[in-house]
Amino acid sequence: MTKKIIVITTDEEIEGFNIIKAILRQKLEVNRIIARDTQSYFGVLLDDNNRKPLCRLHFNAKQKYLGLMDANKNETRHPISSVDDIFNYSEQLLTTVTFYE
Repeated sequence: MTKKIIVITTDEEIEGFNIIKAILRQKLEVNRIIARDTQSYFGVLLDDNNRKPLCRLHFNAKQKYLGLMDANKNETRHPISSVDDIFNYSEQLLTTVTFYE
C-alpha cells in the first residue's frame, strides 16, 4: 500500500506568490507566472514549465527561505524573516527572467 502524499498550500505561500507576481509583472504577463506546490517547496515557474524555475519558497520550517536561481538553474537559498523580505530580492528575481527570455 502506498502512502498518499498531501501537499497543503498555506496562506503565507500564496502571499509570497502574489508578491513575486507583483515584482515580475514588470517583465512578464501575469498569466505566465505559475505556482506549483510540492511537499518540500512552493515553486514559481515560467509558463508552467519545470525547466523554467523562477524561484522557490521554502516555508515549511521555522526558518523561511527564498530560493533564487542562477543562469545554470542552481538554487541559492536566502533566509527571510517575513514574506515582505521578498521585495529585497526584486532585482535578482527580474534577472532570473532574462535567463529564459
